[in-house]
Amino acid sequence: MDRVCHFEIPYSDKERAEKFYRDVFGWQITAAPTEHPYSFAITTPVDEQFKPSEPGGINGGMYQRGDEGGSCSPVVVIEVDSTEQRIADIEAAGGANVMGPVEIPGMGIYAQVKDSEENIIGLWQPLAPPQ
Repeated sequence: MDRVCHFEIPYSDKERAEKFYRDVFGWQITAAPTEHPYSFAITTPVDEQFKPSEPGGINGGMYQRGDEGGSCSPVVVIEVDSTEQRIADIEAAGGANVMGPVEIPGMGIYAQVKDSEENIIGLWQPLAPPQ
């Protein structure tokens, strides 16, 4: 069974959105070390690898609304063994590929798809740990 592992929230005004989630929910918002404007939304304690350290906890991210084909609504991200296989499964079931898959260096492979109801869902395939 694939599980929800992440969420993404788009914004129109970065500072306003980050302040909102910090002030209302107490989240820690941190700029991601990427070439694209993206922030991590920390909602639960993390370990030294930045992974949730409490069972069932998930963290998320925030990005510019509509940036590079990104969704204009919040996105639930599901961890999968293979983004390519899940995209094929989704297309066979009446969904569609929207974006990717693209590798996020050192982290994983990400894609966005539409389900049968036109909802955008993220797919995340973690990279295998170095041997």
